[in-house]
Amino acid sequence: MSQSQNYLMVDGVRLECRWYGRRKADQPVLVLLHEGLGCIDMWRDFPDRLAEQTDLAVFVYSRHGYGRSDPFERPLEVGFMHREGLEILPGVLDEAGIDQAILVGHSDGASIALIYSGERSDTRIRGLVLLAPHLFVEEETLEGIRQAKQAFDTGRLADRLQRYHGDHTESTFRHWSGIWLDPRFTAWNIESSLPGIKVPLLAIMGEDDQYGTLAQINTLAERLPEQTGLAVLKDCGHSPHLEQMEQTLERITDFLRLQGQVDQYRPDPEPA
Repeated sequence: MSQSQNYLMVDGVRLECRWYGRRKADQPVLVLLHEGLGCIDMWRDFPDRLAEQTDLAVFVYSRHGYGRSDPFERPLEVGFMHREGLEILPGVLDEAGIDQAILVGHSDGASIALIYSGERSDTRIRGLVLLAPHLFVEEETLEGIRQAKQAFDTGRLADRLQRYHGDHTESTFRHWSGIWLDPRFTAWNIESSLPGIKVPLLAIMGEDDQYGTLAQINTLAERLPEQTGLAVLKDCGHSPHLEQMEQTLERITDFLRLQGQVDQYRPDPEPA
């Protein structure tokens, strides 16, 4: 499927971005928000498949410090996801000219989507798809990050991430792991954002997620019962869109059909 690479300037920072599929008037754009160590390329072929499956345009960008975007210049603060959600994300939507959006966030990106939707009244946001979201800090999350840090320090993870973050791989990893493992971060919690969410949402999580428990998405269902759909995938860890891509695409498409965002009678695309 066609795609185009470009850059945006938001708050004085150059962010890489990419479009997949074809934009259509009066149709929402699926805006992908990556994980804590992610970037555009780390979504792999998921954006392309998502655009094909839904027949909606998909917009992806790498946050400051990631991928080919400008590198970090200062340490992250405990409120870094609030800054990304409340200050940077609306600027990205403005610069990209997106007037209707469904936010599709993974891990930290899902948390950013929750913060933005819950704390800023923006009629452009029509729904949320949350892949392995974080609402609060769990010991499982911290242990997963400690293990990632060990893998990075031994070189195995560093070599893999080098392909995506280039010369600032060390900076990218240290900024992310440093704030998550900072003792001040243990009190981080975004449950207070939830009452402000007025749009439907779908939360997808792997039952073997190494960075959190099902308490994360169960909290969404308890706090927003009328709006929340849950999907727990077997044989799946922290990246449902990569580890169980077909199931994830099916769940997202069904959610969008239910919301009237995808043609109810549009057949699924033929396999290549």
